[in-house]
Amino acid sequence: MSARLKTGGRRIDRNRPVSFTFDGRSLRGYAGDTLASALLANGQLVQGRSFKYHRPRSVVASGPEEPNALMGIGEGARFEPNQRATEQPLVEGLVARSQNAFPSLAFDIGRVNDWASKFLPAGFYYKTFIHPRPFWKHIFEPVIRKAAGLGAAPTEGDADHYEHRYAFCDILIAGGGFAGLTAALGAAASGQRVILVERGRHWGGRAPVDGGEIDGMPAAEWVEATVARLDGMENVTLHLATEASGVYDHGYVLLNEHLGGPGPRERVWRVRTGQVVAATGAIERPLSFAGNDVPGVILAGALRDYVVNHGVSLGDRTVIVTNNDDAYRTAKVLLAAGLQVPAIIDARAAPDSPIIREIKGLGVNVHVGRGIAKVIGNDRVTGVAVCLQAGEGAVLQEIACDAVAMSGGWSPVVHLFSHCGGKLWWDDARAMFRPDPDRPPTDQDGRGFVSCVGAASGALTTAEVLADAADAFDLAPPEAHATEEAPIEAIWMMPQGAGPKLRAKMWLDYQNDVKVSDVRLAAQEGFESVEHAKRYTTLGMATDQGKLSNINGLAVLADRLDEAIPQVGTTTFRPPYTPVTLGAIAGEARGDLFQPLRRTPLHEWHEAHGAYWEPVGQWRRPYCYPQGRESHAEAVHREVRATRERLGLLDASTLGKILVRGPDAGRFLDMLYTNMMSSLKPGRCRYGLMCDENGFLIDDGVVARIDDQTFLCHTTTGGADRIHGWMEDWLQCEWWDWQVHTVNLTEQFAQIAVVGPKARAVLETLGGMDVSADALPFMGWADGTLGGFDVRAFRISFSGELSYEIAVPATQGLALWEALHAAGAEFGATPYGTEALHVMRAEKGFIMIGDETDGTVIPQDLGLDWAISKKKDDYLGKRGQARSEFQKPDRWKLVGLRTEDGSVLEDGAYAIAEGENANGQRNTQGRVTSTYHSPTLGHGIAMGLVAHGPDRMGEVLHFTRIGQAPVAARIVDPVFFDREGEKQNV
Repeated sequence: MSARLKTGGRRIDRNRPVSFTFDGRSLRGYAGDTLASALLANGQLVQGRSFKYHRPRSVVASGPEEPNALMGIGEGARFEPNQRATEQPLVEGLVARSQNAFPSLAFDIGRVNDWASKFLPAGFYYKTFIHPRPFWKHIFEPVIRKAAGLGAAPTEGDADHYEHRYAFCDILIAGGGFAGLTAALGAAASGQRVILVERGRHWGGRAPVDGGEIDGMPAAEWVEATVARLDGMENVTLHLATEASGVYDHGYVLLNEHLGGPGPRERVWRVRTGQVVAATGAIERPLSFAGNDVPGVILAGALRDYVVNHGVSLGDRTVIVTNNDDAYRTAKVLLAAGLQVPAIIDARAAPDSPIIREIKGLGVNVHVGRGIAKVIGNDRVTGVAVCLQAGEGAVLQEIACDAVAMSGGWSPVVHLFSHCGGKLWWDDARAMFRPDPDRPPTDQDGRGFVSCVGAASGALTTAEVLADAADAFDLAPPEAHATEEAPIEAIWMMPQGAGPKLRAKMWLDYQNDVKVSDVRLAAQEGFESVEHAKRYTTLGMATDQGKLSNINGLAVLADRLDEAIPQVGTTTFRPPYTPVTLGAIAGEARGDLFQPLRRTPLHEWHEAHGAYWEPVGQWRRPYCYPQGRESHAEAVHREVRATRERLGLLDASTLGKILVRGPDAGRFLDMLYTNMMSSLKPGRCRYGLMCDENGFLIDDGVVARIDDQTFLCHTTTGGADRIHGWMEDWLQCEWWDWQVHTVNLTEQFAQIAVVGPKARAVLETLGGMDVSADALPFMGWADGTLGGFDVRAFRISFSGELSYEIAVPATQGLALWEALHAAGAEFGATPYGTEALHVMRAEKGFIMIGDETDGTVIPQDLGLDWAISKKKDDYLGKRGQARSEFQKPDRWKLVGLRTEDGSVLEDGAYAIAEGENANGQRNTQGRVTSTYHSPTLGHGIAMGLVAHGPDRMGEVLHFTRIGQAPVAARIVDPVFFDREGEKQNV
């Protein structure tokens, strides 16, 4: 029976009791306990149920590799499912409840799946959930969906908050055990900036548990002294409870820090480092024998952790089964705690080492060349049946016990090394995959930037670990005095014939209930690739990502295929190493800050004057300014007429403004835009189109040349950040040697469009700058002073009217806006919103990114061939546009559309074609991209993409309407108003 020992427990404070509840029961532990150790101390051996068969399970590990003890922690807005009890610190008032069990953990009706397991082999769902389809879809699918998943999803919003931070260092060391601390000393001595992180809440890793001496000090004291020394170095930063969850290209590492007390619950660190040193240790492997999941079966190292760190055992009599020397340390710890070890079952034929002789000298029976045929007991261990390791598996004897500690060797934690493509090699002598130092992940210069030290590189003994870490930084290794282990032999604890003969299950993946027989069946049915076998059986697809099961699963598959383990290969390691809270990934991006609301400098003015808001990306822009009882449509019509007839003012501050500067700026923009920008003269503007590599149109805008090396690129409102990122991507990844830099200035300036026949008059009223057609021609710009404001005036138009866009520093935007309204009062100055803007641009046939484009449209589809340079050898998208698909004559191309009855077409309406497709749907020959009522023309107008569109002028098409008969519309020129451009050129 698991219980608290009277002595021991180096991490717990027996003077600080802690109260908590589990499944409604009030229990007590101590400060320093984990939830798992506290439950064991309270006699709660069963802590979870397996996913598929709902078998009772206890802890099998003591760290992040634990597959069984998953629980829901907290209540209400702080409830979190699937938390490992082995990693959950015990705190006052903690509320925990079991999951995947109904009606209770002790009695779960889902256990019926276990009794019916022969009907639920690996891959059964692929074979059975098919026919008859109505039967499965309407009867079983709802039941299956309800049963799927692990744990209950939270029903309330998360009450905690999280944050992101950034850091830079020369060397990042992941792991604070012997190897990590030694590596940190060496790295710090070189004067480089070092960040050392440890995922646990204590330094030293397994060292204080396993004991021994280093440099004449007990291991725990050496750890304490080394940490104090590192903490005193200015170039070293230490973080506990911080996991290096993933390594990405270019030295980018994500750290996940778990915080205690007030403030953020977790913190995600985004780190750029020149080198990553993985001192992440190794994970002990379980052994595969019949009944190896019965509560009371645990990894030998984990049992050692519970006894030494928390003063907890899983039983009074523990049988140890092993294929290596390390498990003998567990026997030594158990005996020192006053517990019994009736037998050690060693798979090796004739093992011999100092620790083995020491344990034999303490009177422990060591059975060599033996294995466990099966564990006796259902809901807890009552004994083991012993058999020969090789042969027919006949039971030789039974040994009574209430716990089994198993050790199948150790697997280096190589995840960080593998995240960016580091390769592994198989060490047959030690039965493990080890990082290949000759094939590490490399940076852009071909230099290996991730290395492993200590147990993560395959070192097994204390002396090996220290020497390996010291050698990485040319240090003299600390002197270790510890019992040395013999190398692990490649013996797999599956006595031939024992499992099948006894008709008992040998488990590989505890959480997903994957058995040895499941992997054998996968190979038998042709799933010989390790990746295929993984998906067919779900081996390694549980929340522990196969930390305990993968190597044993590979061994079974290799044996079935009669191949060596290296030939079978490994599955892919992907970040994160352990699950990261979604809230931590999001950081502050939640609630009102999920997409931070962006406001222009004129926002309060718009709000005070009754603006109806429209979200445009993260910005809020006025859609219109209703007056009195006006509807939105009436307000838009008024704003259009006022602008066309007199004077309109538009807040254009949200348009992207990206500064591109450097000797290669013109060359760079020539590659980004379809037309030539390097030939643009200072003081002039040019409209440009931007495409992706496939040739699809992604943005447009006006580019102004400031001087020989400087351009200002205007983008669409929603495209500023995206296009700036696009520019940086090409500069950093492809054209990194070009002398160009870019700066997003969007929020640095307010920009006001002054539009209409009276636009020049109001600017002249303000005075101070010549804005005549001669001084400032169309598509020109100039710096000057208007009404006492230092401005940059662009003579550009998106409405077809005489138009200026006036830019000032953001802090002066509101004052200029108010000055324009005051000066424009005599001209009937009217603020207008985005809908009036759209109506006027559609009247002129100007395209809008996102309306006329949908990710499948190239400039040629929109009649914009004139904006594509014939002189340039190349630009982004040119080769994509040369593909045969884009040369087809039946591509849908831009046209204008006008209904025969003057009504407004529906957004996205399709033009109906003759016939039906293979699905019985009507064929289509076009679609509406933009549609409005034009107050200028007095009828509906639309733009659309139609097959052979420009060649079909005057033809009448019929467009769909929701719930109504189709409506007839005639194909017309897309320019509905002032085709010659006389109004904008005055």
